Amino acid sequence: MGQGNASKDGDRKVGRRAVLIGGAVAAAGSAVLARDELSRLWWRTPGVQKPRKEGEVDYAGARWVAASEANWRRADRPADYGIDMVVVHVTQGSFASAVKVFQDPEHKAAAHYIVRKDGHITQMIRELDVAYHAGNRSYNERSVGIEHEGFVERPEDLTDAMYEASARLTARICARYDIPVDREHIIGHVEVPGTDHTDPGRHWDWGRYMKLVRAARTAPA
Repeated sequence: MGQGNASKDGDRKVGRRAVLIGGAVAAAGSAVLARDELSRLWWRTPGVQKPRKEGEVDYAGARWVAASEANWRRADRPADYGIDMVVVHVTQGSFASAVKVFQDPEHKAAAHYIVRKDGHITQMIRELDVAYHAGNRSYNERSVGIEHEGFVERPEDLTDAMYEASARLTARICARYDIPVDREHIIGHVEVPGTDHTDPGRHWDWGRYMKLVRAARTAPA
């Protein structure tokens, strides 16, 4: 039955008026799309940059330290790339060493945030920009990356202060972009397709972390 109707629709002749109306609608739609695209891309014109404030952070509890521009690319998220994911990392080193390599243009990688063992949060890349943190272009474009100071084989590095501070940060990111608080949208680096990383490792307590994120997500702002 569906096939028969499809055949009739395919054979139906379209009048000139319908063509003109359809063309006008298509043109209007194309104009809207073009305007939308221009609104996203205007600042990529040579000599033009999207207005930004020096040292501005996206999370009120963070301190700004800029990563090398070689370790991220300028964007206008979520206007050009929707953000629907948080990727959890562990630095495999100290906080200071993570900051140092993220400032190194030869490193070619950096995350948006680093959470120290004592709960201090440093932001190194704006959330509107694409950080090279996940080892997968599509995941980089759609996610915010959070590094945590420590080593994957040292559970003592994963402190209460770190879990709690990181959970509050993730909760705010999820609220800002309407990201579901679940394990499909809050993932470990190891879960990114094509990666050879193992962080945050077997000692990362996902049950505890997700409980903290949910609690922070529903707490009064």
